[in-house]
Amino acid sequence: MRQVPRRGRPSWVSVPPPVWRWSLVAAVLVAVATAGWLLWPADEPPPRQREYRAETACLLTGAQGVGLPEASPVWSGMQEASLATQVKVQFLEVDGPQTGAQAETFLAGLVQNRCDVIFAVGAAPVAGVPKIAARYPQARFVAFGAVAPSRNVSVVEAIDPEEIRRQAHDLVVALARSPS
Repeated sequence: MRQVPRRGRPSWVSVPPPVWRWSLVAAVLVAVATAGWLLWPADEPPPRQREYRAETACLLTGAQGVGLPEASPVWSGMQEASLATQVKVQFLEVDGPQTGAQAETFLAGLVQNRCDVIFAVGAAPVAGVPKIAARYPQARFVAFGAVAPSRNVSVVEAIDPEEIRRQAHDLVVALARSPS
C-alpha cells in the first residue's frame, strides 16, 4: 500500500489557514458587537411622576367625599388649577359622626399636615372651621357654606356649581402666585 504524503492541513479545511483565522476573528467580533448592542442600556424614559410645587391645597368634605354635589365642583376646580400650576391638591373625608366637633379633628389634622389653604365643604366641615381657625391663626381656611368670615377664614357663598368651580380654581391659582 502506497502512502500519500500529507500537505499539513486536515482534509475538512478547504480554506487556507490565514483566511480561516481571520474569518473566525471577524465572526467573534460581530457576535461581541451584537451582544453589546443588545445589552446596552436604553435611554431612561421621562419621569411619569408629576413635579409639584411646595404649596398644598386641601379639601375637607363630608363622609361621601368629592361625590357630594356641593363638593364636586370645588374638587374639579382644585384639580384644574393643580394641572395648570403644579400646586398639590388633596382631599379628606370626615369619618364617623357628621358633626362640627368630629370635623374639627380632621381640620386640625390638615393644619398639622401643613396644608397652605384648607377648603371646607359640607355642613360638618364648615361647622368645624370657626373653632379650628381660632386655634390656628396662621392657617388659612375657605368655607363653602354659611359661616362667619374672620381674619383667616374666607367664605364662598356662591350657589352655581360653575361659579363654585371657578372660585376654587382661582383660589388655588392665587396660592401658586403668592410668595412662598
